Amino acid sequence: MKKNLKHWAAATVVVAAGVGVAHGQDGKLSNDVLRIGVLTDISGVYADISGKGAVEAVKMAVEDFGGKMFGKPIDVVFADHQNKADVGAAKAREWYDSGNVDMINDLANSGVALAVAGVAKEKKRHAIVNNASNVGVTNAQCSPYTVHYAYDAYSLANGTGRSVVEGGGDTWFFLTVDFAFGIGLEQQVGDVVRANKGRVVGAARHPLGTTDFSSYVLQAQASKAKIIGLASTGNDTINAIKAANEFGVTKNQKLAALLLWINDVHALGLPTAQGLQLTNAWYWDMNDESRAFARRYMQRVGQMPNMAHAGDYSSTMHYLKAVQAARSDDPDAVSAKMREMPINDMFARNGKIRVDGRMVHDMYLWEVKAPAESKYAWDYLKLIKTIPAEQAFMPLAQSTCYLVKR
Repeated sequence: MKKNLKHWAAATVVVAAGVGVAHGQDGKLSNDVLRIGVLTDISGVYADISGKGAVEAVKMAVEDFGGKMFGKPIDVVFADHQNKADVGAAKAREWYDSGNVDMINDLANSGVALAVAGVAKEKKRHAIVNNASNVGVTNAQCSPYTVHYAYDAYSLANGTGRSVVEGGGDTWFFLTVDFAFGIGLEQQVGDVVRANKGRVVGAARHPLGTTDFSSYVLQAQASKAKIIGLASTGNDTINAIKAANEFGVTKNQKLAALLLWINDVHALGLPTAQGLQLTNAWYWDMNDESRAFARRYMQRVGQMPNMAHAGDYSSTMHYLKAVQAARSDDPDAVSAKMREMPINDMFARNGKIRVDGRMVHDMYLWEVKAPAESKYAWDYLKLIKTIPAEQAFMPLAQSTCYLVKR
């Protein structure tokens, strides 16, 4: 996919009516258009888990909705935030102020997501986070206009982290990517480790996009911790796992990949990735609905979708249904409908957006299959357990969001 990235500059795509049924004309749009912006990593370390795939997932949702709202076009625009919070915030401000963008989706990179959430709050426009984990999205940066949809650091910590500790992994050393995402994930998992009478013996923080993990892996090896927690994702996690194997670290210590994607497993290969546990909100081979979506997506993108891509699709569809129900793209009216309407689709069952903007749904603990267990292409994961929605996400009572009534 990366060899085509140079063609993915910021652009506008008008999505024509597709496979969805026509929707009624009874409603009003400001500026006679409904515009969705996909702000994502097009060319950086998260391009394979976000990027072009995020844009296509949003476009699929718009096409399946019917391509129009109240007889007016639904547009999709996209841009590369370059994994820089200031770039993301500036693009969001431009889109909201002069680009007639009603909702921004995806937002890979926690620093970018937090920055855009702040702009969304200021401008009273919608932002939906599907590809970032920092719980500040629904705490310090919460607003009626921002939704944290697919997963967050709390759900990852209470999935993979808790499972590993309960299985005897009671001493941890973290290899952490040094920005809001990694630091927040390390903190959340560290809290789980300590709450279960384990110990965090140290951490090494590395820059985003590190290619040489030798010094960091040697620090982890010297710690003699039972578990090396990888508080990173995408290429950083792939490179860390490869380095740990090359240095023989996995002979005496176990790796806990705290945010591992199906794309990462594909890149690593089952011989290297087998046995790793991961917490995800969604897997393409879960059921008939997920498989049907995944096959359509595969035809467009050339690889299977991950949980964020599925979340991009689901959340876009939910937003469009909320606009339709509100008979307007007025942000406050749409926010109320988004929180009122349940989410039942190929991504989640009985999903619900809370007052703090957290979409709560079941999460799943998976294990990467051994090569002999895989029967067909992309057959990589087996289910270990389902984590019910009420356990998967931070209790509302612990939220610091100003919208939560005490």
